Amino acid sequence: MALTGVEIFKLLPKTNCKKCGFPTCLAFAMKLAQRQASLDLCPDVSSEARQRLSEASAPPVRPILFGTGDRAVRMGEETVLFRHEKRFVNPTVFALEIKDTLADSEIRDRAADVMGSEIERVGQRLRIDAIALVNDSGTIETFESAASILASHAPSIPIILCTRSPEAARGVLPFYAEKKPILYGMDASNADAMADVAKQFRVTLGIAAKGLDELVHLSEKAKQHGIEDIVIDSGARSAREILEHNTVIRRAAVKKSFRPLGYPIITFAQREDSLAEALIAALGVMKYSSIVVVRSIEKWKCLALFTLRQNMFTDPQVPMQVEQKIYRIGEPTPASPLFITTNFSLTYFIVSGEIENSKTPGYLAVMDCEGLSVLTAWAAGKFTAAKIAQFIRESGAEQLVQHRELIIPGYVAVLSGAIEDKLEGWKVTVGPREANGINAFMKARRQESSHAA
Repeated sequence: MALTGVEIFKLLPKTNCKKCGFPTCLAFAMKLAQRQASLDLCPDVSSEARQRLSEASAPPVRPILFGTGDRAVRMGEETVLFRHEKRFVNPTVFALEIKDTLADSEIRDRAADVMGSEIERVGQRLRIDAIALVNDSGTIETFESAASILASHAPSIPIILCTRSPEAARGVLPFYAEKKPILYGMDASNADAMADVAKQFRVTLGIAAKGLDELVHLSEKAKQHGIEDIVIDSGARSAREILEHNTVIRRAAVKKSFRPLGYPIITFAQREDSLAEALIAALGVMKYSSIVVVRSIEKWKCLALFTLRQNMFTDPQVPMQVEQKIYRIGEPTPASPLFITTNFSLTYFIVSGEIENSKTPGYLAVMDCEGLSVLTAWAAGKFTAAKIAQFIRESGAEQLVQHRELIIPGYVAVLSGAIEDKLEGWKVTVGPREANGINAFMKARRQESSHAA
């Protein structure tokens, strides 16, 4: 069970040295109890106290690293039931099911689909994270053959090896022993043997239970075998079961510190109907699944699931932001127009997209306004004439354009005169109020230029 702040305080040095960054040991203890600080911040805690406190202050859902290299993903570390309480930490991993009964060419094609699934949205690169190789054939040789193909054609993709056969597991794990795979398939019939295989190869073990009671039993048995990294599956497959079981698991881990259920959840969402599969996968994202396995990854499904995941795993108290700098849209020249906007991600991507759609290369100066939209930033005093002028002077814009013209959003037209006063030698042009007016705005400018010529 988790310790209270006072119980933690009794184990600390009680010197109030402030080395941890908090004014007193009691304040630090309270933060530890709320899981808002790390014990590592205290350099003077005794080894005995550290051992006891490490267990008590650990996240209720065990952190696990899945895969290696640039495509490795973290799971677990969750501390709350609801996103508004703090934030959800590690985004749900999407895995594509590949059965070993597929033809070799199909296996390669599906692996290529995963490799090419990446899209960019509001500054983040989103993709299918993993492959779930399923021993559908039931034979060791076929499973090994499929594993060999994936190891050579998608070596960087984290993999879940799904089999109930300890012998088949031993046959394929050498292909992935150093790549932190997940071995999924420990059940009531093979518990000891599968735990031994996972321990031998030092991989994460996936539990395939039939109900919550069996899940607890198998989790405790895996722990007895010395297995620390575990992912858990209660056997829930319907939407009702997934919602019920996942909620019980997270509540038990977070509210009761019940360690046998304090592990990342894997949910199998496969459906023949692609829309139904997308809905089940979405439920998993919203209700605590650390891994969701799907049968197909059509682009529309990926975009919908990626967007949902992105929204669920951002901090609701911190707006999404992009870096402050001048972005090149297309291949601009010194004669290309220069627009300015704020660094709210959605604003940036809408405006940059409309500039691109106008077929006119240009520059987009993105100013740091703490992730606020144009009107909100202006109202908050973060998008003012003085700050805009200072940003343009310091941004290097004068080295990029020769015309000294700045196009501001129509919503802040009132700033145009003040900006010209503070930005000597520059002309300020008021652009459209809405981003979707940029195309017509640029077309009108081109027509004016041609008439003037």
